[in-house]
This record gives sequence, structure tokens and C-alpha cells, in this order.
Amino acid sequence: MRRAVGFFIVLCSLPLLFILIGKISEEMQTAEAFEKEFTSTIKLEAPNILNPTVLKDRDHKTFSEEYTEWRKPLLLSDIPTFMQQLFINSEDADFYEHIGFDLSGIARAFVQNNENGSASQGGSTITQQLVRMRYLSQEKTYERKLLEIFYAYELERKTSKDEILNMYLNEMYFANGAYGVNGAATYYFNKPVTHLSKAQMAFIAAIPNNPTLYDPLRHFENTKKRQERLLDKMAEKGIISHQEAKKMKREKITFALKRKVQLYPAYSTYVINEFRSLVASKEGYTKERQLAKTPLERKKVEAKLSKRVNHLLNKGLVIETALSPTKQAMDTTAIDNLLTHYGTLQSSAVVIDNDTREIVSIYGGKHYRKYDFNRSYQAARQPGSAFKPLIDYAPYFEKTKATPNTIVSGAPYCIGNYCPKNYGGQVLGNVTILQGFRYSYNTVAIRLLAQVGIAPAFQYLKPLHLPIGKEDYEYPSALGGLTHGLTTGDLASAYTSFIDGDYRTPHTIRSVKDQNGHLLYKWKSPTRTVWSPSTVEHIRFLMADVVKNGTGVGIHVDAPYVGAKTGTTNDYRDYWLAGLTDRYTSAVWIGYDQPQNMQALEAAKVHHRIFSKIMQP
Repeated sequence: MRRAVGFFIVLCSLPLLFILIGKISEEMQTAEAFEKEFTSTIKLEAPNILNPTVLKDRDHKTFSEEYTEWRKPLLLSDIPTFMQQLFINSEDADFYEHIGFDLSGIARAFVQNNENGSASQGGSTITQQLVRMRYLSQEKTYERKLLEIFYAYELERKTSKDEILNMYLNEMYFANGAYGVNGAATYYFNKPVTHLSKAQMAFIAAIPNNPTLYDPLRHFENTKKRQERLLDKMAEKGIISHQEAKKMKREKITFALKRKVQLYPAYSTYVINEFRSLVASKEGYTKERQLAKTPLERKKVEAKLSKRVNHLLNKGLVIETALSPTKQAMDTTAIDNLLTHYGTLQSSAVVIDNDTREIVSIYGGKHYRKYDFNRSYQAARQPGSAFKPLIDYAPYFEKTKATPNTIVSGAPYCIGNYCPKNYGGQVLGNVTILQGFRYSYNTVAIRLLAQVGIAPAFQYLKPLHLPIGKEDYEYPSALGGLTHGLTTGDLASAYTSFIDGDYRTPHTIRSVKDQNGHLLYKWKSPTRTVWSPSTVEHIRFLMADVVKNGTGVGIHVDAPYVGAKTGTTNDYRDYWLAGLTDRYTSAVWIGYDQPQNMQALEAAKVHHRIFSKIMQP
């Protein structure tokens, strides 16, 4: 009867499915051959991690171990019944009754979403959650939700309830890189799930509902309150007595964390991201991605690359890096301390050694912790005037015989309807290039780019491998108005071309070896000449003048040479500072994750102070 009702419901839903088929088709294609998966086998065994990947600093000392806390799956019979009941009663009370989805739950979620004007409420059964983890995206759309229902129904037809519950308990995410109930038990309490008390079981069962909100290492009180709600529910169901629930709630939760070596997390996460790029470059994924003609094809390439990278990391690698642990620690502490006085203000910074062109220090965000959003390579923002030396001034020097003392017009200038204005609405006449650079006049910058030409100017930047495309070939780019923006990693890397005119891509990774010491990967970074000696001389002179007399006044670095360029975006949403000394090149960004006006911070010159700290020799 249950199967017949399910079939009838699915049949009635077909017209709706056909209406949405255009939007669903791409999701179906990326679901890794859905029918093939189900007609063969769905018993996918979770990886058995044995060998951690080790990251070593420039002195060959381990500073980070990378591995997932995901133990070999347990049989359902080996998972305590109380743990099973916790999840069933909190996530899907009718698990053993429904056909993969719960119409009443979906209806409630639909009503709630209509009231909120979103698709955030799930109404998901355990089966649907398992399907989403394995086969679908986490996108919150009605199209994906409908596809999820059909997958769940198909899974229930091919698999028993106990098998579904078993997979679910072995694969749920418990925050901090821990997967499955046994992985969570060993990570948080350093013992198998079978040895946990019922209070401890309820505590870790509280996490997966929202691993961010209930991350016990960051939000212990949230996790504890949810644990108590779960115990109350168990008492209401008669699984335990109310007296037992009270006693369990009073039991003190003490972690016995399985500690990995996890120093300098901002640097280590940058390294792992770079490792992905290294594998893509060496094994052809980069070219495959470039040849992909549709978003779906690119998505498939990324999925294959992710699978390959995870496989390599799980085998255990030794990644030698250029990390300077002393500098990383000093820079992190200095920036954290500076930002402490400014609420939720955030920052990122990347420091590169001029001689080796290696990245020695990375700041990913205030009080950065593992798995946080790493702003040094993930937060692309408009670079503002910090982009002018690259797109306006250096190409102009290359194209002409101009010098810093050459006279140019700073008068109002329009290209079509685009009429950039100077800071404060200043109206100028003729000025020297030196003055235009010193005070970052927009009318000078736009004229220089117009005289060079957009395409020729961007051609100079090609060797720098910046994430810019044809869509950026517009005049707002003269002022740093790019489509997708740049990260501090991008900008610091590009500024190394002003060290001596040559460019080779800066990296954190020196080599990647297997557990036996055999070399697997190493960057080959050819040197390209980007700027002529005269252009480098002029740009370095202009940047030094900015520090002494222009928008960079307030920078204090004890070094023979200090040069920099500032950048401010529209409505004061981003402040930038990029430049170099005789030893380091760096870029600094400050702003808010949710952009907002920062004009009130202009006088504080926080980015100047950060630059001054991290560029000390």
C-alpha cells in the first residue's frame, strides 16, 4: 500500500517536473549518472584515512597536518541504539513509515518559505538529506528540492530503511572536519562511539542540524542547549525517563580533542588551495577547464579535479613550503591586535620575498581559524587606484618616452558617458605625471589608458596571470573597476613585477613528495620580462614619492627603499595598499565582509599601519 501511494504521488507530480525540466536538466546531468548509481550499487564506503598530509615550513619543520576525521563506516548493529534514536526522533520521526519524503513536512516548509519569500526551509527526511549529501548540490531552490524528492523515492525503492540510516549515520558532517558518528566521537572525545555516555551521544547528535551554529568548539552554549532539547524529546518519547534526562543534562561535557598539528591556518589553507592549482596545471585539468564550453562542462571538470586532489591528500603527502614561521606569527599577531579596536573590520595581506618570489606570510582574516573564509585568496574586491600602476602608468611609460616629470592634462575628461571625477571633485589643468600619481588623480589615469589603448594596456598584463577577462576591457578599469575584482594574493603577485621588471609566479609550495620521499609535483615558474628597466625605475620612483609626499604618508618602514600605492573604491567600501621594500612585496586590504562605507576610518589609516608592520625587515 505504501509503495502504491508513493507511486501515485510521483505520477501526479510528473506535470510539474516537466514544467521545471529545463532548470533541472543541468542538475540531473551533474548528479553523476543517477540511474547508473542506483542500478549498480549505492553502498559507497567512506574513505579510511590512514596517512595525514604533512605541511612543512622553510626549515623542514611540520606546521600542519591535513586529514579528515572520518573512520571506516560502522555497521548499523555496531552503532548504539540510543544514537540511532537521537537522530530519528530529532530529524525524521516518521523515518520508518514514509516513502522517502514527508508530504506534511514539505507542505509546512512551503508555507514557511512563502511567508519568508525564500526557499530556505527544508522539510527534509533522513533519506532526502542522504541524497543531498551524495548526489546533489546544497543549492536552496525549489527545482533542486523537487529533484531531491524523486531521488529519495528511488533510493527507498532500491534500499532498505536500515541501510539508509546506516549510510546517513556514517556520513553526516559534525563540523571541524569530522564525518560520521564514529569520526565525531574520536575527534571530540578521543574514543569510539560505543564508549560514549548517552549525554555525550546527545551532544554530538546536536551538531549536524547546523554545523556552523552548533560547532561545539566555537558555540558550545548553542550545542549544549540543543543537546538538552534532544534529551527532553527522548524523554517525551519514553526512550528515557525525565529523571534520566535531567541527570544527563547535568553531566559535564569535557572535550578530549584529537589534536592535529594545525599551526598558521591561514597559510596552510592557502597551501592546500595552491596544491589544487598545481595538480590542475600538471595533470591537464587547467586546459580541460579552458576548453569547456558550458558551465556544466566546467562543473564536471571541477568535480573530477576535486576527486583527484582528495585522493592524493588522503594517500598522505609531504608538502614543503616557503613559510617563515617567525614572520607569519608576528604578522598575524600584529594585524589581529590592530583590528581589535575596529569591531568587525576585516583584513587580508600577502607578503612575498623579493629574492625568491616565494610567499612567506599570509593573513586571511581577523582571528582566522581553520576552515574559515580565507580572504587572501577567496575575497576578490575592486582594487581601486592600487591597480593604476599596472594598467595606466607602467603601460604608458612602456609606450612612450615619458618620465615622471612629463606634463599631462588633468582636466575633466569623458569617454562617451563615462566621466570620472577626482577625489573631492577637484578640477585640474596641466600636471606632471608625478603629481597625478602622488595624488591619484582619476582624470590623469583615464587619459593615460586612453592614449595607450585598452587592448594594448591589458596585453602588458598577460604574463601576470591576473583573473581578468575581455569583460574588463572597459575604461572603468583605469580606476580599478574590474568585473570580478582581485585578491591580495593577486595584487601582491602582480606588484613583484616592479622589483626588477621580471615576473615569475609567486608560490607557497616548493615541492610535493609522497610518504617515501619521491618527488610528485613541483612548480616550473618561467621568468618573463614584463617591464623595461626605465619603466621599473619610474614606477619605483613614483611609489617612493607616494610614501614621502602623497596618499602613502603615514607608512613607516625601516628599510632602504619603501614604495607603495593606495587604493580606495567607490563609497569607501575598500581600502588597499600595495607596494614593496628592498626585501618584501605585499598587498593589504581592509574592509567589511558585507561592504559598507568606511569614510569614518580614513584618518585612522589602518591599512598604512598594517603595511608598516608586515614590511619591517
